[in-house]
Amino acid sequence: MKKLLSLLILCLGVHISQAQSSSEASVLAVEKSRFEAMVKKDFDKHDLLISEDLCYVHSNGNIDTKASFIGAIRAGSSSYDDITVEKADIRIYENTAIINGECTFHRKKEDGSPNNTQLRYTNVYVKQHGAWQMVTWQSFKIS
Repeated sequence: MKKLLSLLILCLGVHISQAQSSSEASVLAVEKSRFEAMVKKDFDKHDLLISEDLCYVHSNGNIDTKASFIGAIRAGSSSYDDITVEKADIRIYENTAIINGECTFHRKKEDGSPNNTQLRYTNVYVKQHGAWQMVTWQSFKIS
């Protein structure tokens, strides 16, 4: 009986671990999709992936709402050639996901020379209406 109970507990632990990994993978996919939407200027995707009450704190200290964040990309004042994720440690707490990561925003100056920015960031997603949405971002430059 003890062996059966131990086996059941072990299987349950493996199932919970796999569910956690699945949630983490789902959040990372949303994060990468959001970065892709920034590069491709996909405003419909942004609307789905960003919460109405977004608080986006840039590495220079400027703060954006959802409207001002998307507006800056739409106007071209925030433009990206690519965004790569170098590291993303994800923790899930029920309907909240916290990402501590590192990424590079690839951009060019007006003369065409690289103007890349490496960031360390914390990003928070909340699962609302069955979908993960970004509610806050804060970053700082590491190079």
